[in-house]
Amino acid sequence: MNIPFQTDRAPSAIGPYSQAIISGNMLFVSGQIPLDPESMKIVEGGIKEQAKRAIDSLLAVVEDAEFGKKSIAKVTIYIKNMDDFGTINEIYSEAMGDHRPARAVVEVARLPKDVLIELDCICVR
Repeated sequence: MNIPFQTDRAPSAIGPYSQAIISGNMLFVSGQIPLDPESMKIVEGGIKEQAKRAIDSLLAVVEDAEFGKKSIAKVTIYIKNMDDFGTINEIYSEAMGDHRPARAVVEVARLPKDVLIELDCICVR
């Protein structure tokens, strides 16, 4: 059984999808973009600010679904400019601490609302 999950600490879905789905011992988190969860506006600033907000939202969904950071098995990061890879790595590493899930980073032509970054993940308890 798939159970939709929603937290107020991350932006609500901006389309016909769930913020996350709990399926048995797994959590599938939809793409998190750098929207402020209260105002639903894109955070001001560049890649540093946008990466931090998107990662914070991703982790908020994981934590509030009671999975925890260590349950994250796979992260996919979509970025608008591969030149931002180093900056994103620094912010991501700080947020993840010593946990190192499998990961892919993909440069894309365009993201929702023309943001610079989007992340999704899969967690396993």
